[in-house]
Amino acid sequence: MAQIATRFLDRLTPEQRQAAAYEFGDPLRRRWTYVPAPRPGASLLGLSREARKAAHRLLATALSRHAFAQVVTIMAMEEVLDLDEGGRRGRHSDDYHVAIFGTPGTEAWSWRFEGHHVSVTATVAGGRVEVAPLFLGAHPAAVRYGETAVVRPLPLEEEMARALVADLSPALRARAVVADVAPPDILTGTSAVAAELEPRGVWGGELASAQRDLLGGLLGVYLDRLAPSLRGAHDPAAFSFAWAGPVAAGAGHYYRIQGPGLLVEYDNTQDAADHAHTVIRRPGADFGAGLLAAHLADEA
Repeated sequence: MAQIATRFLDRLTPEQRQAAAYEFGDPLRRRWTYVPAPRPGASLLGLSREARKAAHRLLATALSRHAFAQVVTIMAMEEVLDLDEGGRRGRHSDDYHVAIFGTPGTEAWSWRFEGHHVSVTATVAGGRVEVAPLFLGAHPAAVRYGETAVVRPLPLEEEMARALVADLSPALRARAVVADVAPPDILTGTSAVAAELEPRGVWGGELASAQRDLLGGLLGVYLDRLAPSLRGAHDPAAFSFAWAGPVAAGAGHYYRIQGPGLLVEYDNTQDAADHAHTVIRRPGADFGAGLLAAHLADEA
């Protein structure tokens, strides 16, 4: 990761490097967003082929192959959205930025790859890596030919969750569905610090074996976005699941999964439920806070 980050910086012009490189302690390191807005970093627009390739390779150090494919598809979807909007907002698939905080290869540094519907932050401290927040979204959520989706960046995130809530007994579903109407977006938004959310819904340990397997599979969809060495093991019995909104396909809906050191949110309510937002947060440990605390403790 450090070698590729250094390669990226070395392939920038002086002006691009100035836009990309920040001190590790810069407050911008913890300011993130998934909406179209000015943001720190060197834009992919105008990068040389070598610099652009290094930016993509850096992103791929944190993600699995299929999640990398999801990201580049989401980026390409900006052109579809621009077409749908008649070009009035000037969206384009190069409107993504890479920022490096600190010096790659030192004891503590980080990087972020970010633009509309993509935000991936990796923090390195004491030789360990934490990737959070990790946001992926899609608008439109699907491009269809008739009833068939020809492009759909986040299909399993919706289908597996709906299968889980539909399979619950009436009593468990009554506890899992915490609201009849889904919120308009993920509840943690773009906050620098994420906290656990209430109500929790139902716990994996309360579910039948088949339902717990569904929850474990859904949790795996999110954790498997990470490169294999960064995932860790998680027992679905220790996680809770909560849903908001109708269960029927096509209606605006929201869900969250919470467990030790992890919060996942999904929301698809905007634009007639054709605009999905998903995020992985580490309550109390986003932006490498847990790694940095451990690293400082080791040095004490």
